[in-house]
Amino acid sequence: MKYLEIILFVLITFTKTISQEISNNPSKLKRTVWISPENINGDINNGGKSNKGAKGSAFITLKAGDTLNIMDFKGAGIINRIWLSGTIPRNSIQSRLIKIEMFWDNDSIPAVSVPISDFFGTGFGVSRVFENELFSSPEGRSFNSYVQMPFRKAAKIRLINESDSHSLIWYDINLTSYKKIKKCFYFHAYWNRETKTKLGSDYTILPKINGKGRFLGVNLSILGDSLYKNTWFGEGEVKMYLDDDKEFPSLVGTGTEDYIGSGWGQGQYANRYQGSLLSNSNHDIYVFYRYHIPDPIFFNKSCRITLQQIGNTSIDKLMNLVKHNPDKVIPTWLFKIGESTDIMNLKGLEPQQILLLETSSVQSNLENQSKKDSFFSASFYRSDDCSSTAYFYLNKTSTNLKIENSKKIKLHHLVERIWKHYPSL
Repeated sequence: MKYLEIILFVLITFTKTISQEISNNPSKLKRTVWISPENINGDINNGGKSNKGAKGSAFITLKAGDTLNIMDFKGAGIINRIWLSGTIPRNSIQSRLIKIEMFWDNDSIPAVSVPISDFFGTGFGVSRVFENELFSSPEGRSFNSYVQMPFRKAAKIRLINESDSHSLIWYDINLTSYKKIKKCFYFHAYWNRETKTKLGSDYTILPKINGKGRFLGVNLSILGDSLYKNTWFGEGEVKMYLDDDKEFPSLVGTGTEDYIGSGWGQGQYANRYQGSLLSNSNHDIYVFYRYHIPDPIFFNKSCRITLQQIGNTSIDKLMNLVKHNPDKVIPTWLFKIGESTDIMNLKGLEPQQILLLETSSVQSNLENQSKKDSFFSASFYRSDDCSSTAYFYLNKTSTNLKIENSKKIKLHHLVERIWKHYPSL
């Protein structure tokens, strides 16, 4: 019994430590609050009044073109859970064209302004059954968030319907109200999309933000350019520029699938902190995530995060791409396999990595090497369609980051290249 008590104490202490670490929780509890259509302000003794106490206001209607606050709370508190269902998770266009915004402490600039499905962890407006540490959709027809979102004076959450259809919305926002919170890090989310990244340049996951905070993680969506069909998109490294970093980052990974805990390609899976909800190599569609909960990333002055746009293929395919599309490909790296042709059992002369960008002439070096040697693979800069939602905490209620409001960018190529393969559930 004594050992059981010790184990329970350790588990409770560990859970409290993780929880406090994420958002710097205060300790003076006031009360528990649930905000829903049955109690829109979360008031005491005021829930379920409609229809004389029988279920009468279980959902709201967000008309096409309208904006609606689903939470407008005064005081200090921490949002612990958001659940939302209705037509949005089952309607691809609404998933991309209904936007969720969050405001802290009466700031007029939103800390969150993101297409709603992207915010809740799924990209391209595609519903998936999944569960991880921060988000879930148990049966692919609802959104759940367990991200802690503290505030000191007020919190407002609103939905903006940019689609041409009305939306029916069921929701709960569960929070803890406190008498006072002296200080906290504020939750933020930033959405970005480049429908065609610039060749040789990194994709921006998070532009430079100034302040003190913590990078919480990202979900990414990649739609490969058909020019590179039957090649691998994910050799690009995630790079994190923290504080005084300038040209080169402090934190850098080894490849896209490596960043989300996999390797040698990327299948479909959902783990607590990392996963790939869509992995379709036939149509070059990938949706994946990585959340830094047990491996926190803190910054004291600033933070900027990018993803290299680098792919991989055989030397023959690369040579063909260079020959027919010289302005769409920049060769970067060759892997010479050595004497053995068995990559899992290399013997004899050791393999070599040839860094083409460090040679005097990339093109001539590529041609010379390809004629005389046998290569296992080759990497190259490429240009794809990338979108992402970055999550972070900051000691400010808002940033000066640009908010993307273009419906054209939000829907680009989704109908003909993605939704025909993944219709709404």
